[in-house]
Order: sequence, then structure tokens, then C-alpha cells
Amino acid sequence: MEDYDSSQIQILEGLKAVRKVPGMYIGSTDERGLHHLVYEVVDNSVDESVAGFASAIWVKIGKDGSLTVEDNGRGIPVDIHPKYKRPGLEIVLTELHSGAKFDKKVYKITGGLHGVGVHVVNALSSQLIAAVKKGNEIFYEKFEQGLPKSGLKQTNWKEYRDSKDKDIANLSFHLSKTHGTLIKFYPDPEIFETVDFSYETIFNRLRDLSFLNPQVTITLEDERSGSKESLKHEGGISEFVQYLAEGKRTIHKDPIYFKEENEKHILEFSLQYNTGLSENLVAFVNNISTPDGGTHVTGFRAGLSRAISDYAKSHNLIKGIEGITGDDVKEGLSAVLHVKIHQPQFEGQTKAKLGNSEVRGIVQSATEKAMKSYFESYPHVAESIIKRAVAAAAAREASRKARELVRRKSALEGGGLPGKLADCSSDDPEISELYIVEGDSAGGSAKQARDRKFQAILPLRGKILNVEKASDMKSLGNQVIKDLITAIGTSIKDDLDPSKLRYGKIIIMTDADVDGAHIRTLLLTFFYRFTRDLIETGNIYFAEPPLFRVQKGNKVEYVYSERAKDQAVKKLGSNSVVQRFKGLGEMNPTQLWETTMDPETRKLIQVTVEDAAAADQLFDILMGEKVEPRKRFIEENASTVENIDL
Repeated sequence: MEDYDSSQIQILEGLKAVRKVPGMYIGSTDERGLHHLVYEVVDNSVDESVAGFASAIWVKIGKDGSLTVEDNGRGIPVDIHPKYKRPGLEIVLTELHSGAKFDKKVYKITGGLHGVGVHVVNALSSQLIAAVKKGNEIFYEKFEQGLPKSGLKQTNWKEYRDSKDKDIANLSFHLSKTHGTLIKFYPDPEIFETVDFSYETIFNRLRDLSFLNPQVTITLEDERSGSKESLKHEGGISEFVQYLAEGKRTIHKDPIYFKEENEKHILEFSLQYNTGLSENLVAFVNNISTPDGGTHVTGFRAGLSRAISDYAKSHNLIKGIEGITGDDVKEGLSAVLHVKIHQPQFEGQTKAKLGNSEVRGIVQSATEKAMKSYFESYPHVAESIIKRAVAAAAAREASRKARELVRRKSALEGGGLPGKLADCSSDDPEISELYIVEGDSAGGSAKQARDRKFQAILPLRGKILNVEKASDMKSLGNQVIKDLITAIGTSIKDDLDPSKLRYGKIIIMTDADVDGAHIRTLLLTFFYRFTRDLIETGNIYFAEPPLFRVQKGNKVEYVYSERAKDQAVKKLGSNSVVQRFKGLGEMNPTQLWETTMDPETRKLIQVTVEDAAAADQLFDILMGEKVEPRKRFIEENASTVENIDL
């Protein structure tokens, strides 16, 4: 403390601050932060498309660990800035809070607001190459860790293609068009925990953007696997809603669509109701996904609830219940909300939540007015939706009574834990783990294998109820589900209290066969529908038991796939002894501990919800009422399952 004086104070100039505290700009340095870099570059190309200058966007994952984004827009300016005496391209890539999106003259509606997006990508890349094509002229510049390395170069198309510079030669795959911008970057492994891009994660983001922007074609290519897909959804967000509702039984044929546009904002939404129990609402502001909602979502829900409730009352459609609440209106709803405004105020650089207070009133008023007008024009649809909401209200009341009964029973029994639960001695959720184990046989083995200090075991008998098809009342009457809720301690849904979580890790441990996969899916469906917060906070895991034990002499290897088994046999010798584990019960306690329960050697897969829309749709396909989508999903994906190598 005696050495603390002004000399200790540092000023991080330029992009040094970004490299010093990257989480402030991209949220984290894990896989999520890595992909945020992609979104920042893609969002700039989308802004160019929204402005009416780009009809195509190309994204390529390179074999060399790079990510390239290209569009056929106007191209970043390359002329010398009259004030700063540097090329525009270099300024926008190196100077924080620079760009053409502040005064809304060049871009009326944008996702980028703070002038930090592409600068952050540059700062957090070990290398970045930017190329701009204007007519027959090519302008390009190379950067390393955010700093200019080559200066701005100018050449013609032929010389560019014949360049001896290995970083530049054959850089582009579409810039033969008359104009456009290309950004190719390599995430810095010194910054990120992983630099391995996920094709699925990027595809999901681009799919959403293609629904929101039917005017643009977006192509994703993966050089690593050879995968390539072109996305264009001319049906816009109504087609998006139909995608969200795939696998569900809808109660009205066509999605409801509304759009309002004026000088201050553009409001667009589409919705469709189904017989499911959950809501699937995805919301965007200026093409930016807002998974944490915000004022636009609050306004939409309030407007929709008011319209349904008022119409139901005025037409005497509420019978047998006290009234319709917002929760009743949410049940069975698939909806897409997209708001475009000039000055959105997001909470943080990652833009997960909108904060503009005035947007709530705008969206609420427009939604209420639009839905009331629609209901008057299509009374049969209105009656179907209201009948759905009334049924939800009745079920909500029955569910509330069922939850109260469960709570009262627990209180009378002194909050006793399930009889089958072999609890751990620790009461610290930071270190405690709950293994949910398939079957009494495997449960017995797990009880012998565990470390009693911090590992609890809850055996399950048979397959639990599919909560995707059952009401809350029926689900809460199921003994297995009641045991799960009691053991976890948090309660469920709106009553869920994370502070009462008894185990920091809840680990689903099932056999590595079809039945085990089914039980795992049933359990995950329960957690997703009843305790989704525990998934979002990273408390749910899958255990990965090995499929084979390969031994030769004193050397033993446990492997997790046929391919890995063949490699182990080749490594240890052809006369190796191979043991196939058909189930957890075939392992003795020592083997189960070494392979699946020992924190030092086990494999755990943390369950996450990176894409709520895709997750909700997948649950509906796999666990919902419709058979055809499930059959189609299995036919399309079964051939790849055997090739998964964990």
C-alpha cells in the first residue's frame, strides 16, 4: 500500500484495453465469446444489406482456423480521411468508437451502435486481413493483434489473384463481383479458451438472420468438413414461426403477421398457437438477438395479453375461471418479434437485452391494436386462441393446487428426502453432486463406487413420464418426478429458487444404448420444461461411461466408440482382450469409479441452451405428439450417430 502512487495508474491506449479485458467487450473468452466475433462481423454485412446495398453474404470456416465474412455491399471506404489523414479502412479496424453509424446518415437502422464491434474482432485476432473491391481495384491491409502491419495496399484484380503473398493469394472466394468487403480473421489462442468454430452454432445464427432478412442470401461453408448451405427465406418471420412450430399441433393454420413502419421505427411480429405447454418467443432488435428480452418483449406480451383478455370478456368467452393472465397467454405460443429503431440502448456490448423505456409503450399499443383488429376479422381464430388460453388458465389453477399439495405434504413429512436417495455427507452445493442413475442394479454399483463425502445417488426405476405430453398436474403426481424435485430442492418453474439447490452438479448417468439415450432425453425434457434455469446456470451434466475396456497384460484403456476401440487394439496389440459394456450394471464399482465418477478421470458433458429456438424445436420433434417429424429427424440423423467420437 505504501508504494501506491500515481505511477501505478495505467492508461490502456488504443485496442490494448480490449486485449486486457476482453470479457468487457464480448462477454467471455470461451466458445460463446469466440462466436461473438463472428456475429460482430456478420452484423456489419447485414447492416449493409438492410441499407439496400448487399444482396449476398458469404461466411467460410477455414481449415487453417480462420473465419471469413464477405458481402457484395459498397465496400468499406478506403480513401484518406480528411481530418485524421489515414485510410477509412484502417481507422474502422483500429480506432475504438469510430464508424459511420452514429449520425444515421449512412445507415438508418443498424445493429452496431458503439463503434467497437469490428475493432474488437481485430484486437482479439492474432491476424486479420481486410480486402475491399471497388470496380477492378482491390485494396487490402493486414493486421496483427489489432495493429496495422502492411499498410493499405492497392492493386488490380489480376495482380491480386497472382500475388506471391501467401496471406493474400486466393484470399477471396467471391470478390470477383464489382464491389464488396471481405474480412478474414484468426482468433488469438492467447485470448480464447478455444479457437475451434462450431458449424452448428454459426449456422443457427445465420438461419435466424435469413428469416429476418428475406432480401439477402446467406451462404455458410465449412472447409473442414465440406459442408455448405445457402439460406434464403422469402417467407420472412412468418416462415420463422412455422419453423419454430415444427413438430407441434397448431390450433390455427396460418401464422398471424403484422408490420408497422414509420420514420421512427419498424415493428414486425408473427405468431402462431399450438397445443404444447411452453412458450417459444424469440426477439430481435435491429437484427440483433435479445435472448434476455427487454422492453420490446415486455410490451409485446402485455399487448397480446390485453387483446386476448379484452376480446374474451367482450364476447363472453371466459367461463369456469376467474380470468386470463399473461402466463395463460404465453402457453403454446410460438412467436418472432423484430423491432428496428434508430437509437437502441442495449445492456452491455453483447446486446442481450433492450433497455429503451419508450419502446415498451410503442410495442404494447401496436400489438394490442393489431391483434384486436385481427380478432374482429377472424373470429374463429380468436375463439380458438381464447379457448386455448382458458384451458391454460384451468390447468394453471390445477397445477397450483398440485404444487401446494406437494409442498404441504413435504412440510408434514418434515421435508424428508426420497427413500431411494443415498445422500452425501456434505451439505455444500459447491462441491456436492447428485448422480441420477438408470436402474437399481446400476444404482447399487454407483452407491458402492461413489465418494460418500460429496456424491449422492438417486436410482430410477424404468423410464420417467414424458412431461412434453403430460399436464403439470399429471407430471407432479408421478412419483419419480416428485422424488427428483424433492432431491434437487429448488422447486420448479415460477417457484424455482436457485438458492435452495442442494447439489451444484446434477449428473444424468445412463447406459450407453438406445434405452439409456431415451431415458436421458426424458430426464432432460423434465429439466428443460420444469427447471430450465438450472440448465442455463450450468448445473446439469451428462456422464459419459465408456463402451469398451481394452486390456493387454497390465495395460488397460477405456474407450468411447468403435473407432477408438479399434485404435486401442492396434496400439496394444491384436491379442488384446476387449470387454464391451452393455450397461452400467456390468461394471464393478472400481471400474465405474475410475471411468465415470472419479473427478480426475471421468468425462462430463455440461448441458447448455445456446439456441433456445432450436432446443425447443428439438424437444418437440423428439418428445412431442407428431410422429412424422420425429421419423424424419431419425432418418436424416441416424447415419451420423455411429460416427460420433467423444
